[in-house]
Amino acid sequence: MASANPDKVAEINGLLAAQLPHVVVVPRPASLGEVVEDADTLLGNARLKARAVMQASGEAAVADDTGLEVAALGGAPGVYAARYAGEDATYADNVAKLLIELAAVGAVTAEQRSARFSTVALIMFPDGSEVHAVGHVDGWIATEPRGERGFGYDPVFTPIEADGRTFSELGLDVKQQLSHRARAFQALADVLRASGR
Repeated sequence: MASANPDKVAEINGLLAAQLPHVVVVPRPASLGEVVEDADTLLGNARLKARAVMQASGEAAVADDTGLEVAALGGAPGVYAARYAGEDATYADNVAKLLIELAAVGAVTAEQRSARFSTVALIMFPDGSEVHAVGHVDGWIATEPRGERGFGYDPVFTPIEADGRTFSELGLDVKQQLSHRARAFQALADVLRASGR
């Protein structure tokens, strides 16, 4: 597993265990420092992380990268979602900046606050080959954080299929059916099964 984010690792482990029960995912090598994510696409960042872990471990590496595109903000924060409020930003810092930016452009209604979460999931193998897949979920940004579960932008992202509830207000089982990450890893599992890997 390439990610150093424990929340994301736990979520991905659950998704992969459900889709590929024969696959065992272990944490990345403790000796591996942070991987600089300086690509300008989600696929590029996922590839950077997977390559670093694959080279450090000699094993196949699973990586993902997620972006949040908010239409009223011209697609921001996009690929920079995890560091929208700065390199050392907390989840709350990023959410606060997003809400401030939406207020500044006068986005009030759900339609004006439309957004899309996208995840690229990738596995890189020791021979340098890779497979990847993409998952999306459309929705809007709530006007204030709601709910106690999840992480990142979950308290303000409201998927279209969730009857007005944010990801943080949904149970984990429901989130894992609707989320961009779940869709990306489901698609990745399908690609792996089709390839015989």
